[in-house]
Amino acid sequence: MPFSPAGKYAPFPPVRLPDRQWPDRVHERAPIWCSVDLRDGNQALAQPMSVEEKLEYFELLVRVGFKQIEVGFPSASQIEFDFCRRLIEEGRIPDDVSIQILCQCREDLIVRSLEALRGAKNIIFHLYNSTSPKQREYVFGATREDIKGIAVRGIQLLKQHMGPLVAAGSRIQLEYSPESFTSTELDFALEVCEAVTDVWQPTADNKIILNLPATVEYATPNVHADQIEWMCRHLTRRALTLVSLHTHNDRGTGVAATELALLAGADRVEGTLFGNGERTGNLDIVTVALNLHTHGIETGLDFSDLPRVREVYERCTRMEVPPRQPYAGDLVFTAFSGSHQDAIKKSWPHQKPGRPWDVIYIPIDPADIGRTYKAIIRINSQSGKGGVAYVLETEFGYTLPKLMHKEIGKLINDLADARGTELSPAEIVAAFQSEYLEQANAPVELREFRTIERGATVTCQADLKVRGETVLLTGEGNGPIDAFLRGLAATGRVPACDVQSYSEHSLGSGAEARAVSYIQLKLADGRSLFGAGVDTNIELASIRAIVSALNRSLK
Repeated sequence: MPFSPAGKYAPFPPVRLPDRQWPDRVHERAPIWCSVDLRDGNQALAQPMSVEEKLEYFELLVRVGFKQIEVGFPSASQIEFDFCRRLIEEGRIPDDVSIQILCQCREDLIVRSLEALRGAKNIIFHLYNSTSPKQREYVFGATREDIKGIAVRGIQLLKQHMGPLVAAGSRIQLEYSPESFTSTELDFALEVCEAVTDVWQPTADNKIILNLPATVEYATPNVHADQIEWMCRHLTRRALTLVSLHTHNDRGTGVAATELALLAGADRVEGTLFGNGERTGNLDIVTVALNLHTHGIETGLDFSDLPRVREVYERCTRMEVPPRQPYAGDLVFTAFSGSHQDAIKKSWPHQKPGRPWDVIYIPIDPADIGRTYKAIIRINSQSGKGGVAYVLETEFGYTLPKLMHKEIGKLINDLADARGTELSPAEIVAAFQSEYLEQANAPVELREFRTIERGATVTCQADLKVRGETVLLTGEGNGPIDAFLRGLAATGRVPACDVQSYSEHSLGSGAEARAVSYIQLKLADGRSLFGAGVDTNIELASIRAIVSALNRSLK
């Protein structure tokens, strides 16, 4: 019997905030975005990126539109230091982009980091130290005052040593993180942040960034939002502060925690493309940004070619975007279910220019992010008749009459069931053409057909092969179809039948256009079934459709 978790795990304590405001707010603007792919994301890779890969990735982040990019931990390794230097010395950093580096509150590391940053125009110097009770007890054996002293001393050392860079024209903005903020007592987190701000003395032109990380995600997103709103209310220099988020995804709710914390008052978001990061990952910035996009909010990030972004990400990190990853996964716009396919197919024609996007089951226009419509409906044994018709129309131009959907749907469904796998569009159209259009080895083969019009009467002559025997027929009627059916009945070689429905359309355009006809025949035994025919001549296409239906009845 499974053990009870009650004695082993303690519930996360809630925040007392009875007048919380964030539940009644809505998102109205995008936050400041900061990518930490090159630092937090890179350290989580089994094989960290090379300098050349990091350079390509940096250029990708710039193209996407990030104005703040954490480029590494230059005091931690020579590779990190060299990468920072190459960005600066090779002039790769646009004037409107700030590079951010991470550093612990130690003098030697601060000095080394400043050395790596010489010549940079816009710098975010990110200092941090751990503040949670368990970090204080287990790791540092330190008191609250000790921990606050580490933070304050780090800011003092930065101010002491950064003078030469500032004199040379560098603009330095401070970011401070009380690491493990969400596991720290709120009053102590506030105390440390206030002490840091006292030393730094931010201004309206150079605000301090207080980054409040969910270093490990322990609580539900609403508790995280309460923590952020509490801090935003109690900071004495809130107007001079940018409150920043850095969520991880241990509970699988990093996106939700970030979205609610933005409602709670946060100004800035740190994360990575597709959520790469330690353990279960960092915040997925692509998802949060495109969620805002689907609510009509300009994000400042350009994911109009998301497949290209994904390609660079996967190649440089050697990670893979899962097929169900929001927006970017291979299957996120794909419906296999018959009812879903039917709803998509029926809602699609209602999309008009200038009207809000409202395709059922598809929350964003795939074209907005460089995806095609080809994979929206895919066919397996769970699919329905509408999905098959959608694929034949959008991929190959066959606009089947609605009454024919059930017939073709069953044919394709049975095929997928027999194979036990998904059918590709090529396999679907091949099955359609084999069933309806191909005459090879068919009981009835149309070899020649011609008509003569005399007033309101049409006379047709046809050369057929019926089960290998040549049959010449002549018929008269009020049109080619009527004349052909009368001539067929007179031969006695095929079942008697009547036309129940008829439709046609062009297949392609220009000089190469062909006509396709669909004819539903009702047989003497009560059966009703469709045939299809294609020809450059619309008259001949309809005759081929009759032959198609007859062949299907004789199988």
